[in-house]
Amino acid sequence: MAKGLFRSGMIVSAMTMISRILGLVRDAVVANLLGAGAAADVFLFANRIPNFLRRLFAEGAFAQAFVPVLSEIKEQQGDDKVRLFVAQAAGTLGTILLIVTMIGVIASPIIAGLFGTGWFIDWWQGGPDAEKFELASSLLKLTFPYLFFVSLVALSGALMNVYNRFAVAAFTPVLLNISIITCAYFLHDKFSVGAYSLAIGVFVGGVVQLLFQLPFLYRARMLSKPRWAWQDENVKKVRKLMLPALFGVSISQINLLLDTVIASLLMTGSIAWLYYSDRLIEFPLGLFGIGIATVILPALSKLHSSDKGSDFQHTLDWGVRFVIFLGLPAMVGLMIISPLIISVLFDHGAFKDDNIDHVQAVSFGVMAYSVGLVSFMLIKVLAPGFYARQDTKTPVRIGIITLVLNMVFNIMLAPFIGYLGLALATSMSASCNAYLLYRQLSKEQVYQFSRFSLVFFTKCVLGALIMGAVVWYTSTQFMWQQWHFTEQVILLGGLLVLAGFVYFLTLFLFGVRLKTIKSVTTL
Repeated sequence: MAKGLFRSGMIVSAMTMISRILGLVRDAVVANLLGAGAAADVFLFANRIPNFLRRLFAEGAFAQAFVPVLSEIKEQQGDDKVRLFVAQAAGTLGTILLIVTMIGVIASPIIAGLFGTGWFIDWWQGGPDAEKFELASSLLKLTFPYLFFVSLVALSGALMNVYNRFAVAAFTPVLLNISIITCAYFLHDKFSVGAYSLAIGVFVGGVVQLLFQLPFLYRARMLSKPRWAWQDENVKKVRKLMLPALFGVSISQINLLLDTVIASLLMTGSIAWLYYSDRLIEFPLGLFGIGIATVILPALSKLHSSDKGSDFQHTLDWGVRFVIFLGLPAMVGLMIISPLIISVLFDHGAFKDDNIDHVQAVSFGVMAYSVGLVSFMLIKVLAPGFYARQDTKTPVRIGIITLVLNMVFNIMLAPFIGYLGLALATSMSASCNAYLLYRQLSKEQVYQFSRFSLVFFTKCVLGALIMGAVVWYTSTQFMWQQWHFTEQVILLGGLLVLAGFVYFLTLFLFGVRLKTIKSVTTL
């Protein structure tokens, strides 16, 4: 099992890396076409709403409720019952999503006014940001249907993961990025506002992702006619688990959406700065945190169904060690070289502004988010410790506490340091979330951070600090701000190689070996 988890985690991480790299290319295209001004604010706003709902309902609450029930059916009743359950879940979820999507498209001005409060007030009063509200309402009509398609994709992906076919689901997001980049390239000049081409790309991306999944479902003999089954016993179980799960793992998405609401009241560019900052954080988070969380939930669900408590503890401990192993150097590295990364990725075309240093603004946001990077990753590992046991009530209680804390931190910090306060508040609330999840798992004697992991954590901290010192000193020897793009890319590549070499060499000297990382049980 140890070898299987590690291999599956690497497969998901590799596919996610392709997706994240293309995601950064997509963001570079957005930055080049729209910059970090009003048009960028509005498109990123219109794209964030359906993505928020996707993560909240599909990849968040639904996946966390669906996978444990599906694993239980697979282990106890076999594939025929799984096939029926999937058809019932797809029919029920699809019908509800279709209704929600139609309401979202029709009510897009209301949604834009609700979550873009500052723009709506300006529109109502005839202020300078009135056009932002009108554009947001129009773009939402194109981006909102993405929720319907990608939620069904999430259902298909969850099914594939339960059957240990992780590559398909992990690769699928690549198609969204390709769609957005392609539409931006070919359709940008067709509209007076280039953001429309990007919104069309989001819509097309949702359709393409769903179509891509269908042949794999057919090959797995899981493609059957969807059925409405609201009252089915297993569907009811998913519904019961899903309601409280809305506030579980997805609490960080709620925090980000609240940040968007507050950012709409701040100076122009705040939403874009937060978005680009968050995108850089999402790269290591998606690559490592979500990659491990994807494989660990089905494994934990199976162990719980088999009543293997000791293996459950060891598997959780392995997941925590893995995200610490990769999360700490990512956090330190982003804090140190984020200005160079931002310059390489985004500082072109419309992103350049003689009056505003967008590179510096985004790099400060990255630093503020980086404070909570390891906590974001730990949440992805610790929360499945509850969901695998079909306990969704505990995460909701912790999620509500975290949500309140995030708003308190926002109120404390945003009036003084603007968008940086929002980013820092998100990091602080995530840290509280991770701590409360761990404390409850420990109290229930489900998981206790082992002494072996504590020693491993100490070595990783020292390795990350030594790596950070070496990379920082090296980067200060160059005046890269005045260099051409190609020279900056070469320097960035060199610093990343140097960082990896120093970190892994340091851990090796501390006695850490590959088997230490791969092994689920302590050595």
